[in-house]
Amino acid sequence: MGYLENYESWLNDKRLDEESKKELLAIGDDEKEKEYRFGGELEFGTAGMRGIIGCGMNMMNVYTVMRASEGLARYILSLGEEAKARGVVISYDTRRKSRVFAEKAAGVLAKNKIKVYLFSDVHPVPMLSYAVRYLKTVAGVMITASHNPKEYNGYKVYGEDGAQMSPEATAIVVNEIEKITDYLSVTEDGSSPLISAVPDEVDKTYIDELSGLTLSKEATEKCGKNLKLVYTPVHGSGYVPVTRILDRLGINVTVVEEQKNPDPEFSTVKVPNPEFKETLSKGIALADQIRADVVFGTDPDSDRLGVAVKDEKGEFIALSGNQVGILLLDYILTRLKEENALPANAAVVKSFVTTGMAKAICDDFGVALFETPVGFKFIGEKIKEWEQNGAYTYVFGFEESCGYLRGTHARDKDAVVASMLAAEMVCYYTYIGKSVYGRLTEIYRKYGFVLDKNVSVQYSGLNAMKEMNAVVDALKNVKVLSLGSFKVEAVRDYSASVRKTADGREESLDIPKCNCVYYELEGGSFICVRPSGTEPKLKIYYSVRAADEAKANEELEKAKKSVEELLESVKK
Repeated sequence: MGYLENYESWLNDKRLDEESKKELLAIGDDEKEKEYRFGGELEFGTAGMRGIIGCGMNMMNVYTVMRASEGLARYILSLGEEAKARGVVISYDTRRKSRVFAEKAAGVLAKNKIKVYLFSDVHPVPMLSYAVRYLKTVAGVMITASHNPKEYNGYKVYGEDGAQMSPEATAIVVNEIEKITDYLSVTEDGSSPLISAVPDEVDKTYIDELSGLTLSKEATEKCGKNLKLVYTPVHGSGYVPVTRILDRLGINVTVVEEQKNPDPEFSTVKVPNPEFKETLSKGIALADQIRADVVFGTDPDSDRLGVAVKDEKGEFIALSGNQVGILLLDYILTRLKEENALPANAAVVKSFVTTGMAKAICDDFGVALFETPVGFKFIGEKIKEWEQNGAYTYVFGFEESCGYLRGTHARDKDAVVASMLAAEMVCYYTYIGKSVYGRLTEIYRKYGFVLDKNVSVQYSGLNAMKEMNAVVDALKNVKVLSLGSFKVEAVRDYSASVRKTADGREESLDIPKCNCVYYELEGGSFICVRPSGTEPKLKIYYSVRAADEAKANEELEKAKKSVEELLESVKK
């Protein structure tokens, strides 16, 4: 059916709730809005589904959530009686309708005779991942749109290992979902005795697990009580676990009161994304007022950590996700080596768009470095692989988008453990008479300066994803010899798992496929172009190596101009 027929079908369906019916009546004269809502279906990909909240097939609402849950239920039923009994654990964050969506998902699973554990209050992504493993459920569901604007919500599915569901399992779930053409036909049983609360012990043992990952106990004991740390949960789910773990370490924390409580409107920020300095602005203002040392901020589902520290002038600067990542990487490897606890087969994992600085650090410590596509589930898969074959010991994983994981208690990025480690790191450098910014400067002096910058090109409309992928596909057919001042030494086409060098040689890449073009530049710099899997944005990643920051910025501007011209040429 066309979008008008779909619209009329939903509007005139007696099963549609009154609130949704009023919403559809209100857009009766808006053809563009009707086409957006009913001209396509909300895609369920390897990261689940994410969309704007509202009534329609291409929106996040109780009907799309229940349909997805029915597809998941059918997959679980195919696994047998044991899988039904093990069940599913469900969590949610502070976004609009998150609790409602979580309850509807639980009701659909229970209607299918599947055991459900439902958190009684908001809990972050890492605790959902941990709960799947602790409770030994067959799957997990997280209701969240992570760092997206307030208009969004989402539905993420986790496998029994606590990582986001594998592509193979996801494909089966998607196939089951697509069989359900009548969205309003799915029913649920929200009062089923199969639905029970997640036991309180999950919260306690999670904090206990994190406490066992500390690396500088003496430094935190000496400096923690005098450390002035400002923390903002940005109205999200991180407040309780982050303050709890920092209190366990004896670290002094001042919380931004205006951003402490849940607020689905995220009314004090433009976007609840701690990658942006603006999101940390209230925390920085409070830190200036009380003369604090460091500022932390977490996103709504508390899987991302943003950090601001004082520079050499005593002014707060917001560190990028790459900078926090290399600081934590350097700190973890340094402390493990100092304590003679660095495994001989230690390994670090990062996404291939994350800073090239990681390789220099890992090489210096003699630690193996592995790259994955964007998405922390791929890091989780590496952990699982090494647990099974013993080839390597996982010590740290990170992504440039402020995502970090130390430990194997969870299989997704964890801003709670990252907050603990970052606070401990501040204590450690204070203890030995250094600053975090000073250590960052030392790292640049030792390994060479690297400027990492991300640029997003916004798309809109029903065909946004198709248009973005078309641009990336077009790039694969253009021979690029240079970008800015840099010669292109090789091009990686991750959709074909092929690397082509400038002199025409080809080699295969042993990495999961994704639609992405990656330009290897001379001197260890790179530029990567890929469509976001969660937002209508074409993302461009620049990692520029240079003699110093000024030169890096100069080279970055030249490279950006070249990429802009390249993108314009393939759009024509």
